[in-house]
Amino acid sequence: MSDVLDVVAGVLVVAGAAFAVTAGVGLLRFGDLWLRIHAGSKPQVLGLLLVLLGTALHLRSVAASAALLLVAVFQVLTTPVSAHVLARAGHRSGAVPRAGLRRDDLAAHEAGDREDGP
Repeated sequence: MSDVLDVVAGVLVVAGAAFAVTAGVGLLRFGDLWLRIHAGSKPQVLGLLLVLLGTALHLRSVAASAALLLVAVFQVLTTPVSAHVLARAGHRSGAVPRAGLRRDDLAAHEAGDREDGP
């Protein structure tokens, strides 16, 4: 049973590392700010979660698993916030071509023309 868990842990760590590499490649290759934010947040978090799960399976310790769980929770909670801040900063700085946007609610909000909806 221990050998099977070690193999599963190794597969999870390698898969997580592959997701992290694809996130890094996406950050380098994608030209648009929106795509770079997506590449820097989605696959990176999934890769980290897979690495943490593989590490927890390999260590088989409650204390180590609790610490890894805290890292996972912190990462899952902070990644959307940082992606939102980056998107908003990119919008304000003009890094986002506004001509390609169908609807620009942030510009309307900043201009004071905000609708009071539900």
